[in-house]
Amino acid sequence: MFNIFRRNQSRSQLRPPRAPGDTIRAEDARALQQWAAGRAFIEAFIEPETVLNEMSVVVVDHEGEFTRRRIGGPKGIDAVAKLLDCAVYDVEETGYPQRMRERMERERILRRREEQRERRARFNRGETPES
Repeated sequence: MFNIFRRNQSRSQLRPPRAPGDTIRAEDARALQQWAAGRAFIEAFIEPETVLNEMSVVVVDHEGEFTRRRIGGPKGIDAVAKLLDCAVYDVEETGYPQRMRERMERERILRRREEQRERRARFNRGETPES
């Protein structure tokens, strides 16, 4: 019934998309450079690797606008720091910057208000609400 000498065969087959030693892809590097061009103050926040996602970086400007790109692994951290010439932080230690969180909240509120306006306009036209 129980085989104590057998290895546990119920191990998950989920693996990260790339090897942890890989570095940033060329297309991601170009996208980060283009996004950062012309922005006065930027900071990079490294997000840890998970079973489903590669290690990634969130680059935030002075207004809280941000972009997220995959960096592959620890070698990608050095590549981002050199590429963007900005401060790099570990998001697990520092958290996301307040300006980014405030911008996300503002945008969420504006999206909700726009959805309410659209619903009210449909209601005023006599259209039935969607379920």
